[in-house]
Amino acid sequence: MKNFLSVHDVVDVNVLADKALRLKSAPFLHQSLGKNKTMVLLFLNPSLRTRLSTQKAALNLGMQCIVMNVGQDGWNLEMEDGVIMNGNQAEHIKEAAGVISQYADVIGLRTFAGLTDREKDYAEFVLNQFVKYATVPVVNMESATVHPLQSLADLVTIREFQKIKRPKVVLTWAPHPRALPQAVANSFVEWMQKAEVDLSITNPKGYNLSPEFVKDTTVIHDQMEAFEKADFIYAKNWSSFEDYGKIVEVKENWTVSAAKMAKTNNAYFMHCLPVRRNVVVDDAVIDSERSLVLQQAGNREWAAQAVIKQILEAN
Repeated sequence: MKNFLSVHDVVDVNVLADKALRLKSAPFLHQSLGKNKTMVLLFLNPSLRTRLSTQKAALNLGMQCIVMNVGQDGWNLEMEDGVIMNGNQAEHIKEAAGVISQYADVIGLRTFAGLTDREKDYAEFVLNQFVKYATVPVVNMESATVHPLQSLADLVTIREFQKIKRPKVVLTWAPHPRALPQAVANSFVEWMQKAEVDLSITNPKGYNLSPEFVKDTTVIHDQMEAFEKADFIYAKNWSSFEDYGKIVEVKENWTVSAAKMAKTNNAYFMHCLPVRRNVVVDDAVIDSERSLVLQQAGNREWAAQAVIKQILEAN
């Protein structure tokens, strides 16, 4: 594995998830791999779980870890090539990526979608510009369209708690007061498509995900119908793909409630966090014994460690 940018950098998602689970039982077994090596984590956007879990994963492998909030701890970066830099951006990505690569053996990068230019976001402009000018492996800690570390942790969690060989997994849209990117949802879909699960998506009309990610996955616009006999319910909000980045209609009746969960096969509830309680999901659901949100967050550490370990072994 040269870089970890999306599911397409993984040979077998199920094997990688099982490796993460083995690391969970013996986290410090491979510290010699990271000895005298440094991981630099760059955040262009806020983070709690991604920052702490990836930093902890690098430390578990014996690495030194440097964390930087770009634009706060350092200069604002210009990403475009061939521009006249007479604005607010003081440093170009060419120099920044080249310099950081001299200090790091592995770089983690986190950036969000702008939600104004769909073509630019879905071309992964910022991530690809950084990869283009970096000379060491890059780990995607969420980008404009995908969040592969989260999706790997989601798969780890499902494999840890599933009771049948091929569980029914439902990704459900849920309400939110702000327009959010499609990255977590996109990524979850493409990882589940490669996993041993039966996946379906449920969302209101106007909130379909990109056909590039959905492919032939079943989409159901009736949430109650979609929940029937599900083993895992994964809730996440995303803004419109078609009317890009917009909240086209408030659908408060899509909140995940105990009554809806009663339609499932005693399903587990999942969410990537942070979550708006009693907007995305009712307290009764997220506080129940079937809620896996804390376990998911915990598994972020082992997902990141499995990825970093593979990169260190390959490079």
